[in-house]
Amino acid sequence: MFKCFFKYQAAIAVALFALSCSNANNRPIIKFSGDSSSIIIKNIDEASLLQVKNAYKANGDAINMVSVLIKPGDLDSIQDELEVPGKVKILGDSLVFNPDQPFLKGKEYLVESYIGIKFATMGDLITGNGKQNLKAQRQILKR
Repeated sequence: MFKCFFKYQAAIAVALFALSCSNANNRPIIKFSGDSSSIIIKNIDEASLLQVKNAYKANGDAINMVSVLIKPGDLDSIQDELEVPGKVKILGDSLVFNPDQPFLKGKEYLVESYIGIKFATMGDLITGNGKQNLKAQRQILKR
């Protein structure tokens, strides 16, 4: 009986290890393009990329896949983050955000995205560490 119990525990441990080492923990990379004219989100897992492509095909102008906010500087009179208007395009396995106006040199931009964010892995659910609320991936980029 103990032999069967230990085999069962070993099988669970291997399954949890495999789940924790899967690419589910690889977050997308958010960065400026080489010339800083756009923001690129890459390293999106295949399942998330498929969902993004399907949503984009359905109505690309109505979905909010990424938010870009300009952060106020210390000397700015307006102390609120302002949304940067622009368009999102899918190019291959990446998303590209092109602003309506060029990014300003010396300014910081907060990029928020829910692409590739997981509610919880199977291991999190089994161990009781499931997340209560989804949190956007946030990246600050300086032009």
